Amino acid sequence: MPAVPLLTTDQMASFVSRGFLRFDAVVPNEINQQAMTELPGLFRTWLDEFRGVTGGGAPASDDADEALLPRSGTALHDAYAPESAFGRMVRVPIIAGAIASLVGADPVVDHHFVHIKQAGDLHAQGLHCDAIIDQGLAFDIQLFWVPHDVAPREGGTRFVPGSHLRRVNMDDVARYHHLAGEQYFAGEAGTVVIFHQGLWHAGAPNHGDRDRVMGKLRLNPTRPQVRLWDTSDLEPRNRADDHMFARMEPGMVASELRRSEPWYEPSVNRLETVQRSQLWRYLTGDHEFDVDWYLTRTERRAALVTP
Repeated sequence: MPAVPLLTTDQMASFVSRGFLRFDAVVPNEINQQAMTELPGLFRTWLDEFRGVTGGGAPASDDADEALLPRSGTALHDAYAPESAFGRMVRVPIIAGAIASLVGADPVVDHHFVHIKQAGDLHAQGLHCDAIIDQGLAFDIQLFWVPHDVAPREGGTRFVPGSHLRRVNMDDVARYHHLAGEQYFAGEAGTVVIFHQGLWHAGAPNHGDRDRVMGKLRLNPTRPQVRLWDTSDLEPRNRADDHMFARMEPGMVASELRRSEPWYEPSVNRLETVQRSQLWRYLTGDHEFDVDWYLTRTERRAALVTP
């Protein structure tokens, strides 16, 4: 398998600090066009499976559309046919490298879905976190792939940078609106945004005149997520003596981990910095963790179906 470009230390530090990475227009147009044909059909297939029926009204078999709808716990490299839209998307070198850097080269599928926000649908979904099983430092990632251009106010996903380490139960934050610094996705076809599992997000109203289509994929790691990215520039910038009150030296990891978001209060920023530091220590191998617990966790996840 050819080498893929791994994430840089800058990108990893930004992910730890803000909870997402954005890759604009990285999926080729040919794959995006294929997705615009396949994804709506995949959505209908998923609905049929959810309802337990096939096109003829008979109960769906356990292996119905297995190639299109991989079961939870399926290894990513086995989950999608290489010629399928999803299969081609996850094999785009930049995306494959980001996946390998965040959850390793052999993650498993937690779940996937196709979100279609119809033109003129002005319902604003409440902020929420998708299902979170464990409370440790290990994390899943969620890929949000938009295969067509999305203009402002055309239903792009709303999300809150820097919210990923503030654990909440599903839609406990649904009452919050208009947080300072929140973003609504808008951008070019082929853009993929990768979220930490805990990032607060919601479906936004679609004021446009066309449906907004988005493919979503959540992946579980199967190994400790330690130094999986390109660490060639890590050591000079990951100084152990850069204390909380040390100089804000540009280019240092600690400077990025101290980043504040517009919705933070000063005391909140300090608490978030502590949490980011813990996650960074896990990723760099400076945090002691129980390997037996981790393997048990992975085995348990393989038997779970996350809604």
